[in-house]
This record gives sequence, C-alpha cells and structure tokens, in this order.
Amino acid sequence: MKKLIIGSKAELKKIFNIEEVKRFAESSLDTNPIHLDSGYAEKASFKKPIIQGMLVASLFGGILGSKLPGNGTIYLGQDLKFIKPNFVGEEVTACIELVKIREDKPIYTFETRCYNNIGELTIDGVAVVKYINPEIK
Repeated sequence: MKKLIIGSKAELKKIFNIEEVKRFAESSLDTNPIHLDSGYAEKASFKKPIIQGMLVASLFGGILGSKLPGNGTIYLGQDLKFIKPNFVGEEVTACIELVKIREDKPIYTFETRCYNNIGELTIDGVAVVKYINPEIK
C-alpha cells in the first residue's frame, strides 16, 4: 500500500477541446449555449465558450483514481466553489494536496484546486476519499 503523508501532492494539466465539451453536454444534458456557442458566450461577456464546471472538476477524480492515492480510491465527498471560468482550448491545471488522514480508517481529505492558463484560481474545494488497495489482503 502506498505510504500517504500530509502534504503529498499531485497535479495534471489538460486542454479541453470543443468536442469534449459537446460530449459532456450530451451525457450530462447541460446544453447551456454558454458552453457550446461562441456568439452566445461573447454576448454573455465571455471571450469564448466556457467549460462546464463539473467537467473541469472531474479532473480531480482522474488524479485521485490514478495518481494519488491511485487504484482503489473511492470518492466519499467533494465540495466545490467555482470562482472563475475555464475556457475551451486553454490549459487547465488541477492540483490536489493531502491535508488530513483519519487515524481509525483509510480515509483521506485533500484540498482540490484548478487554475487557468494564466495561473488564476478557478475552482477551490475539498475531497474526501477512502483508499483501499485490493491487492493487499
């Protein structure tokens, strides 16, 4: 089992293209034109379509499930604050940091944050996960 310590960090970077945003719109039924239509987004005071906040936040699951802690991670909860938009075609950086370990159970609390391509905080939150390594009996 991985040794997890307070302060452990992981991140990933991703550029969401319009096709990914459209697929998420179809599967989530979030077809708000602010995500899909450049003209609409511009009229709504955005320079271009914005990525659905939940699509951006899904990067936390990617980090938690495949990097830190990794395979065997089960989401128990996620709090999110959407501070600024992330735009289609611009790089998003998602970061997590371990801030609490329960002594009695394999339950871990992570700060979760996303940043836009110029380093501004766009999403701030906290995730709670359970980590079970099924290979260890």
